[in-house]
Amino acid sequence: MKHHLTLLRFTSRLKIIFSLGALGFATAINAADANSFKPGQLWLDTAGKPINAHGGGMLYYQGTYYWYGEHKEGPTTTPACNKSWGGTRTEVVGVHCYSSTNLFHWKDEGLALRAVTNDPQHDLHSSGVLERPKVVFNAKTKKFVMWMHIDSVDYSAARAGVAVADQPTGPFTYLNSVRPEGQMSRDQTLFQDDDGTAYRVYASENNQTTYISRLSDDYLTHSGKFVKAFAGRSMEAQAICKRGGKYYLIASGCSGWAPNAARSAVADNIMGPWTEPGNPCEGKNAETTFGGQSTYLLPVAGKPGAIIFMADIWKGEDIASSRYLWLPVRFEDGKPRIRWEKSWNLSAFDH
Repeated sequence: MKHHLTLLRFTSRLKIIFSLGALGFATAINAADANSFKPGQLWLDTAGKPINAHGGGMLYYQGTYYWYGEHKEGPTTTPACNKSWGGTRTEVVGVHCYSSTNLFHWKDEGLALRAVTNDPQHDLHSSGVLERPKVVFNAKTKKFVMWMHIDSVDYSAARAGVAVADQPTGPFTYLNSVRPEGQMSRDQTLFQDDDGTAYRVYASENNQTTYISRLSDDYLTHSGKFVKAFAGRSMEAQAICKRGGKYYLIASGCSGWAPNAARSAVADNIMGPWTEPGNPCEGKNAETTFGGQSTYLLPVAGKPGAIIFMADIWKGEDIASSRYLWLPVRFEDGKPRIRWEKSWNLSAFDH
């Protein structure tokens, strides 16, 4: 009887353990399947692995979204040349691509652009810098064009790199890098207007001034037409969208990995003039953009006027563990407004 009771207790404990394990597993599965955004929480792809696409941008092509971003892995280090400003880094791995038809569930498409490991002089060498990749599709050439920030480990090179591919998932072929308009180019984004014209928006003049440069018809070079849209304003992490015939820009100040107050701007023409209505974030922690930094303004297909604010929650001491912060942008009195949401879904744009 004693042995029987012991066996019953052991069996009961096993049932409890397995039940708890199943509950935990179900919770993980439910979290992955839930059609909601949870800013700052770990975001898994459809294979159950953390999404690795930092400082990224989005391409919508033939009913599918493609998310491109910096692949971050390995230890975080601080090169001696960057210690004065806390410029920690990880080795360059490449640009990761994910695909989705609903913005919630992301399939890993692998590295669309890979680092070069055997040539220290190459722009894509793992010892350098590759940041903020963005991709647009050129309907005339049928090519997918990626622009990115290319730099030396001390950020003195300050160049813009370009690559092309025949498919949205790559592989992308790297072409070259330039200093557009003969000036520095660091944090950057791409914007494709309704007429197919493409622009690069980037931090220049040692991050003091934001340039807006029109690209050539094939998107592979700069046309020479540009403006200094925000001279002396020290902006980075630029993101831009068009809504209701107006252009909106959200960017951050320059404070390394530490978050700061976002800035916003609006214009009737992408080349300006631009006016700045101030910080688009409202509520608690608005002065630090809820711990994040802008990277892209994403129009939602099928929901006219719906824009998602894509941002990164950088962890400078462990860059590979950085998270994502997506929030809905609301437009009130002609100004973009971003408020914190612990959990939200696309129905936020229905009212």
